[in-house]
Parts: sequence; structure tokens; C-alpha cells
Amino acid sequence: MTRMTLRLARLPLRVRLVAGFSATMLLVLTATAAFVYWRVSFALDRQINEELSELSSLVAPFVTPEGQIAREAPRLPSDEVYQVLAADGSVLAYSSSLGPEPLLAADVARRALSEPVRADVGRLLPTNRRPLHAYATALPVARSQRAALLVVGLRRDERDETLLELLVQLVVAGFGALVVTALVGDRLARLALRPVERYRAQAADIVAGASGVRLDVPPDRDDEVTRLGHTLNATLDALEAALERERRFVNDASHELRTPLTLLKARVQLALRRRRTVDEHEQVLAEIETDLVRLTQLAGQLLHVGTQSALDVAAEPTDLAAVAIQEAARSNALLDGDSPGSQQAVRVWASGAIYVALGELQVSQLLASLLDNASVHGRPPVTVTVDAVPGAGRLVVVDSGDGMDAALLATATHRFTRAAESRSRPGFGLGLSLVEAIVTHADGELRLCYAGTHQRFGRLHPARCEHGDEMAVTVLLPQSSAAPVHAFMGPSSATA
Repeated sequence: MTRMTLRLARLPLRVRLVAGFSATMLLVLTATAAFVYWRVSFALDRQINEELSELSSLVAPFVTPEGQIAREAPRLPSDEVYQVLAADGSVLAYSSSLGPEPLLAADVARRALSEPVRADVGRLLPTNRRPLHAYATALPVARSQRAALLVVGLRRDERDETLLELLVQLVVAGFGALVVTALVGDRLARLALRPVERYRAQAADIVAGASGVRLDVPPDRDDEVTRLGHTLNATLDALEAALERERRFVNDASHELRTPLTLLKARVQLALRRRRTVDEHEQVLAEIETDLVRLTQLAGQLLHVGTQSALDVAAEPTDLAAVAIQEAARSNALLDGDSPGSQQAVRVWASGAIYVALGELQVSQLLASLLDNASVHGRPPVTVTVDAVPGAGRLVVVDSGDGMDAALLATATHRFTRAAESRSRPGFGLGLSLVEAIVTHADGELRLCYAGTHQRFGRLHPARCEHGDEMAVTVLLPQSSAAPVHAFMGPSSATA
């Protein structure tokens, strides 16, 4: 990049716009002036050439072989001149208003012997005292004839004055037009960039810490600047919503972490108040270990929820039915075999392989959260149904628990939301929040239904709910169009 380009790049945008507009107008005006000047000059020269042709035809018959003009030749006006030249370019005769010096240079005279030649004597600028337009033509040559060329000319004072006046007018008019266009261009640039400067000032306020500020976009306009304003406002909305989510997440996490940390600190302080036996220390350590396990579980779930929006939908499709069977087996394997009354069988009903556009890890997290939630807050049996609806793979988890009331269904996906009667049970109220984050990010839909009340989250799908009044969680994920060729390996129904 040249130094001049760097200097231009540092100029304000308005100055560059006006400079570019003015330069373009200068080129257009110059080209227009040149065309007008050429057309006028061409018309004036054509008129003079016609007069010279007539003058040459009038004088030529009266040129004698010795190069003199016969006495009976008509008298020419003072602005019409002639010269008779020999073949070597010497002057044989000339009009009274001309001297013996040849009008044409020797090379021009030699060229005129073979073809007619038109030439200007004296320049337009600088001005000449005797500006002429000459026309040279060869005379019929005989053996004894000295005269070879007849040169006639006309003074072009009026033609030069006309062209000079036209040139001055074009320069003045062009300069005036350039000044006007520059001023108009500057005004238009200011008007066009005024909203941008207003957006910049408002954005500076936002950077300085102002909240809830939006760019002032005129509602009755639809141009590039207003569309930019709408896009920036949408970006600010998204950023503010993301900031609010993160702020709420930090507040909720701080609130939930405060209780176990306070309890852990109290256990340590109580343990240090007096001497204890080895057994008592082991008991205190076991209680502390329980608290630490709970903190670890909470931190892990917070990590999953907090990073879910950064995960991408996998390019490789996942068999929803196969993952459901695996997670059902895992869920039942975690139950305590020594307590038959607490064992809860999870059954899976699948019509076949259902491939969805979501990574296997995220599908596993989704199913694990739903099954853990049903195991803790529901009652057996828990049934998982996997099938397909137009354009989506459907997963329905149904349990026979007490369900949720309408108010809780609406807020169940919020972080750390729990019913009053479930606070004594394990968990942190993060499972459904994690499920909603996964489903929404995959452009799917999550439905929470109980006793005829339905709450829907994410991208709504036209498929209707097909379950009873039990507590049902339905997940609709976009079906993959690039499913692998291998067959479904799991059974159509299973009790893990």
C-alpha cells in the first residue's frame, strides 16, 4: 500500500466520499466539455473549409503558367488571401495582404503536390496576430508551367474568438458545477452518515456501561443504514439476553453452592472444637466426604449446563433407539439390588433405528438426565418410547409419579427449580435445564405434560402428543437425512 493510499485511508469517511464524488464529477465534466468543444470546433472548421474550397475554385482558373494572377481575376476581400508556389516551394505570386514568405512549410507544400492539404497558420493559444486557415491544392502542370500549387487562406479571428469564449465558459461553468456538486455531495454525505454517527454515540454509551440502550432506528425508513441499525439492535438484544442468562446462572450457582459449603465449613469447625477419637474422626471424614461428593456432582452438572450452548450439533447422526436402550440398561444397573422394593425397571419400546442430527454424547446426556429425573421424582414403571414423526425423531419418557402442577411445568426448565416436596430428595434442579439446552441447541422441541397440561420449549413441531395423563416428557429432534446404512441392532422392545 502506497503512502498516498495510507494518507487517504486516514481521512474521515465523509471527506473520502466527497473527494471521490468530486473526482468523478470532474472526469464527467471534463469529458463533456471536451466533446462540446470538439463539436463546435468541427462545425466552425467545416464552414471555413467549404469557403476555402469555393475560393480555390474561384482563383485557380486565373493562375497563369508563370504563376501570376490574371488581371481579370475578381478582387478578393482583405480576409481572403492566396499564394502561388512553384514545385520547389518558392512563392511566385501572392495577395496584397500577404508577404512573400510561404504560408506552408516545405514538407507540407511537397505533400500538397499529391493531395489537397488543409493547415492552420498560427495557434489558438497563445494568440497570433495573423491566424489563418490555409488550403493548398495542386495546379494542372504543363511543360512550360512554373506554377505548381495554389494556396488560399481565410483569417480565422472570429473562429478563434468563438472557441476561446467557449473554452472560458466551459471552464467557468465546469468549476461552478464542480463546487456545487461538492457542496451537495458533502451535504448528502453528512445526512447519510448522521445515523451512523448517532449509532456510534449510542454504542459508546453502551460500552461505558449503560444498560437497556438501543439504537434509535427510524420506523418509517428501510435502507442500508436502518437495516444495519436493526441488526445491531438484534445483536444487542442477544448479547444482553446472554449476559442476563450468565448473570442468573452465576447468582443461582452461588446460591446453591453456599449451602453445601457452609455445611462443610460447620462440620470442620465442629470437628476442631474438641479432641476426638479415631472412630469419631473417621465418622467426621465420612460426613465431609458425603458433602464433597455432593459438591462434585453439583459442579459437574453446572459445567454441563454452562457449556451446553457452546456445543455443536454433530455431523454424524445418532441412533436414538440404540442410545435409549443403553441408557435404560445403565439406569437399571445403578439401582440397589439389595432393596427390591426400590428397584424400578425402565422399559424401552422402539419401532426401529431412528437417526437424529445430534451427537451421541449429547443424546446420552439428554437420556441420562431424563431417566435420573424419573427415577428420583417418579414411580415405576418408567417407559421410554422411540419412534419417528414427519421430519423428527421422537422420544417419550413416561412415569407414574405425582407429576408437576401447571405452575411448576412452566418453570421446570429453569435452573435450580424444584418442587417443595422434592427438596429432601437427591438432585439440584439442573436436569431439565440441561435437557432444554441440548434440545434447543439442536433446533428441536421439549414438551412437559401432566394431567392435560402441556408446556412446550424450543422450535415447535406440528406432531401431537400421544400419551395419557401420566407425567410425560417428550423430546422431538430433527431427523438426520444422512443415516448410516447399517441396520438397527437393538430389540424392538426391552426391559433392562
